[in-house]
Amino acid sequence: MSTSRFDALLAPRSVVVAVADETSAALGRGMVANLRASQFRGTISMVGGIVGDAQSVASFAELEPPDLVLIAAPPTAVPRLVAEAGACGARVAVVLTADRDDVLCRDVWAAAKPYGLRIVGPGSIGLSSPAACLDASLFSRAPSAGDLALISQSGTVAAGIVAWAAKRAVGFSAAITLGQACDIDVADCLDYFAGDIHTRAILLSIDVVRDAGKFMSAARAAARAKPVVVLRTGRHPAAITAAASLTHTGALARPDAVYEAAFRRAGLLSVGNLDAMFSAVETLGRQRPFPGRRLAILANGYGIGALAADQLADGGGTLAPLEANPVDLGIGANAPHYETALSPLLADPAVDAILAIHVPTARSDSAAVAEAIAATVTTARSREGRRKPVFAVSLGEDEAALAAFAKAGIPRFSTDSDAVQGFLHLVRYREAQDDLMRTPDSLPRDFLPDRARARTLVEAALTEGCTWLDPVSVAGLLAAYGIPSLPVTLAPDAEAAAAAGWAIIAAGGTVALKLVSPDIVHKSDVGGVRLDLTSEADIREAAAAIVAGVRRSRPDARITGFAVQPMVRAGKQRELIAGLAEDPVFGPVVVFGRGGTAVEVIDDRALGLPPLDLRLAQDLIDRTRVARRLAAYRDVPAVDRHALALVLVKLAQLAADLPEVRELDINPLLSDADGVVALDGRVMIAPQVVRAGERPRGAHHPRFAIRPYPVEWERSIALKGRAIRVRPVRPEDEALFHDFFAQVSAEDLRLRFFAPVRDFNHAFLARLTQLDYARAIAFVAQEAQTGTMLGAVRLHADANHVAGEYAILVRSDTKGLGLGHALMRMMIDWARTEGLERIEGSVLRENRPMLAVCRRLGFTTKADPDDAGVMKVELVLKAFVNKSAVSDPRP
Repeated sequence: MSTSRFDALLAPRSVVVAVADETSAALGRGMVANLRASQFRGTISMVGGIVGDAQSVASFAELEPPDLVLIAAPPTAVPRLVAEAGACGARVAVVLTADRDDVLCRDVWAAAKPYGLRIVGPGSIGLSSPAACLDASLFSRAPSAGDLALISQSGTVAAGIVAWAAKRAVGFSAAITLGQACDIDVADCLDYFAGDIHTRAILLSIDVVRDAGKFMSAARAAARAKPVVVLRTGRHPAAITAAASLTHTGALARPDAVYEAAFRRAGLLSVGNLDAMFSAVETLGRQRPFPGRRLAILANGYGIGALAADQLADGGGTLAPLEANPVDLGIGANAPHYETALSPLLADPAVDAILAIHVPTARSDSAAVAEAIAATVTTARSREGRRKPVFAVSLGEDEAALAAFAKAGIPRFSTDSDAVQGFLHLVRYREAQDDLMRTPDSLPRDFLPDRARARTLVEAALTEGCTWLDPVSVAGLLAAYGIPSLPVTLAPDAEAAAAAGWAIIAAGGTVALKLVSPDIVHKSDVGGVRLDLTSEADIREAAAAIVAGVRRSRPDARITGFAVQPMVRAGKQRELIAGLAEDPVFGPVVVFGRGGTAVEVIDDRALGLPPLDLRLAQDLIDRTRVARRLAAYRDVPAVDRHALALVLVKLAQLAADLPEVRELDINPLLSDADGVVALDGRVMIAPQVVRAGERPRGAHHPRFAIRPYPVEWERSIALKGRAIRVRPVRPEDEALFHDFFAQVSAEDLRLRFFAPVRDFNHAFLARLTQLDYARAIAFVAQEAQTGTMLGAVRLHADANHVAGEYAILVRSDTKGLGLGHALMRMMIDWARTEGLERIEGSVLRENRPMLAVCRRLGFTTKADPDDAGVMKVELVLKAFVNKSAVSDPRP
C-alpha cells in the first residue's frame, strides 16, 4: 500500500497541463479553465498548447518540477509525456486519455517507473479537492467543500454523484476518478482517506479488484475508522463464468456473490444502484451513525406513514414502541402541529430516530413545515446536546424547504422509500461495526488438524496426475480436519463391492453404492448412485446397471470402481451443503447453504472469505434461509449449531493449509442435535502455482485475500528455566488480555500507555487483539504449563509498508527473565520477513530498562523535539526503497 505523494495529488502547489495535438489541446484548455474557475492558488502551466496567460512551453525541460501533471493526449503520445514529466521531477501525473485494453496502462507504468512518478489513470476524468481550491476534473461543475471522499473507477458514475450532490448542497473533501488504476488504486485511496481528518465518510464506486489482499487490508482498516459505502458496477456479466464449475460450491460462488461477501467481511456498506448510493450520500452527508434501530414515523396522513412503515418492515427495520406508530397528524397538519408532535419524540428514550413526512396540501405550506421541523430539531440539539437522528421526506421540490433542511443538517428525501433506506444504511453500518468488534468464541483445544496426513494424501494424488481425490482420500482428508464422515470402502469391481457390502448388510444395515470415476463429478447425473441395497445380488446388479448407464451416456468416461457405504436416512436431520470454491480475484471462499441435488436451483447459500472464526461462521449460517430450519420445530430438536459452525472453521483452516485444494463439496452434510456427518464429498486439486506479482504470505495460501493467522510464528522458548510459549495474538484473546492488565502494576501501565489507564473496556481490548496480519502483528507470551499471559509486543506497519511502530509490555513480576528482549527479537524478525525498512517507537525518558533493551538491539535514540519527556527510538533494517517506483504493474 502506498499513500506516497498524495499531498502533491490533492494539494499541489503547481499544475501542468500537457497536450500533444490540437484535439487534446482543446481538452487541455478546458482543464486550465476549470483550474482557474476553482481559484487554484498555485501556478498553472501548459506543455504543448497556449491558453491565455498561462505559462506555455514546448517541453517539460523548461519548467520547474511540478507537483501535479494532467495529461490529455492521443494514446501513442502518452508514454512519452509521462517519461518527460518524470524526468523533470514531477511528483504525480493524471492520465486523462482512455484506452480499453491494458497496453497503454503497462506503457504508462513502464515510463513512470524509473522516476518514481505516481500515476492516476489512464482513463481518469480527473479529480477535485475543494479545500485546496483544486478542480482538475471534467465534472460538469466543481464539487463543493464537505467531508465526504469519493473514490471511483468510473468517471461517469463519479460525475453523476457529484452532479446529484451539487443540487442538494452535499460537499466533498475530495473526488478522485481512477480509470484503469495502473498505479494509484482504490486501496491507496482508502488508506489515505481513512486517516484524513477532513473526511468523515468514504463513497466508493468500483468495477473490479485486481489485488484482493491489498484491497481487503485497506478496506478493513478504513471501515473501522469511518463509514465506507461501496457501489459495484458491472456485477452480472461476470457472474456467468461460475456456471461452468464442476462442483456445487463452485457454481454457488458466483463472482458477484463473492464480491458481496468480501465487502461484508471488510465492513463496507454495499449498495446496489445509484439511487441507493444517492440515498447513502444524502444520509452520510448530514447524519452521523447512531446507536439503536427503533424508528418513529411522523406524517400528515395515515396512508403515507403506513407505506413508510411497510418499507421499514421489508428492510428488516424496527418501529419504535409508541402507542401509535406511525403518528398520524392528519391531512390538515401545518407547522405548529409538526412542532408539537416532534418535540416529545425527540425527548423519548424509546425512540432512536425519527422520520418526518410531509405531503404538500392546500392547507399546509411545505417551507413553513420544513422550517418548523428544522427549528424544533435545532433547539432540541442545543438544549440536550444530543443529535437524535431526524430524517425528512418532503414531496415536491420546494427550494425553501430544501434549504431549511440543509441548514439544519437534516437528511431530506423525495420518497418514503429513499428515506427508510437512508435510515437503514446507518443502522446497518453501525451494526457492522459492532460485528467487527465482537470477540469470537475460542476454538476447542482439541482442534489440532493432522496437516501432515492431509498433505500426504493430496501430494500422492497430484503425483499420480489426479484432478479429483478418490472417495477414500476424501474421507481421509476430512478425518484429518476432524470433520465426521461415513466410512467408505473403495471396490475395484462388482464382486469386491458385493463383498464389502455384505459386512454392512450382516450388521443389519443397507448399502449405498456409488460410481467412482475421475471423469464424472456429479454421479447422480449419469445414474451413478444406487441406494437401499439389501443383498449381495442387489449390489452386483446395481453395479452392472451403473456401468451400463455410464457406457451409454458417457462412453469416454473412465470407471475406476465403486464406493461402498452404509445407508443413512436424513430423517430429522437437515440436508446442508458446505465446502470451498476458488474465486479468480479473492481466492478461496467458504460456501454454506441448503444441500441436496437441486442446490443451484434453490440457491440458498452464503459465502465467506477465510480465515473464519466461530463468530464469522455463525454469521455465515445466519445469512441463509435454511438457518430458520435449524431451530427446533414440532417434534424436531434444534441442530447443534456449534458443531456446524466448527465445520466451516475447519474448512477455512484446510484452505489455508492446502493451497492445492481448489474446490471441495460436502453435499449433503447432515446436521441434527447430535452433530454433523458428511454423507458425500468431492475434492478437486491442482498443483500450487504462484502467479507473477503474488506476495508470499507466510506458510499459508498465497491467494488468501485476508492474511490468515500466522501459525508459523508460534514458538516455544526457555528463559532461566521457565518454559514459555510465544505466539501471535488471536481475536479470542480478549479475556486473556483483560486478566493480564489486572496483574500489571499501575506504574508499568503508565510507562506503556504514557498515562494512567483504568478502563480496559471491550472496544479498547478489541483494538489490541483483532489484527490485520497483513499490516500488523502482536506476539503474546504465556506460561507453557498454565497459559497465564506474561507479556506482549505489538508492531503496526504504516500504509506504505515501509515503517512500523512498536509497543511492548511485560508483567511486573517477570522482569529479569529477558522476556522483553526475546519479544523484541521476534518482532524484529517479523518486520524483516515482511520487508519493513525501519521500526520506530516512543519511550518515556524515565523508562531506562526499555531504552537499554533498545540500545542492545541496535536502535538509535534521540529526544522527541515535541516532548522533552519522550525519547524516539529507531531501528533501520535496510536501505530505503521507493516502493511506488519498483512494484509490479497491476493490470
